[in-house]
Formats: sequence, C-alpha cells, structure tokens
Amino acid sequence: MAYQYRTKGVCSRGITFDLEDGCVHNVRFEGGCSGNTQGVAALVEGMEAHDAIRRLSGIRCGFKNTSCPDQLAIAIREALEK
Repeated sequence: MAYQYRTKGVCSRGITFDLEDGCVHNVRFEGGCSGNTQGVAALVEGMEAHDAIRRLSGIRCGFKNTSCPDQLAIAIREALEK
C-alpha cells in the first residue's frame, strides 16, 4: 500500500513509500539532499518496517532535532498504526 508523509523540520518536503508484507519499498523523498535521501531509500529497500524504524529513529541533522531518516521512521511508524 502506498503512503505519503509531509515532513516537518527538514529540507525535504515529503516522503512517499510502500509497505508490502511489513517491508518498506519504493521510498522517494521530495527535495532534501539528493545523494543522502537516495542513499537512505536504497538502504531501506526491502527492509522490515520495524527494523527501519529502529535504525533510523533519533538521527539528527546538524542542530535540528530531526533528520530526513528520522522523518522516514516517523512516517513508517504512522503508516503501521493506520
């Protein structure tokens, strides 16, 4: 199932991704640091959603309290709760 999330407090404006059988697929960031967001998307491709949340939660970007990976973890958590 496809999900969309509007990010908060980071350079990227949004994240889209699919959850299939509890795994993360097709992550796409709208905006943000292209190389970093592409890298995060490639690393979580096919990963079990709970593992992705555990690995990405709490990552900060500079002096910000969050980051694009942290926002992805929040997005996945919210999608699982739906």
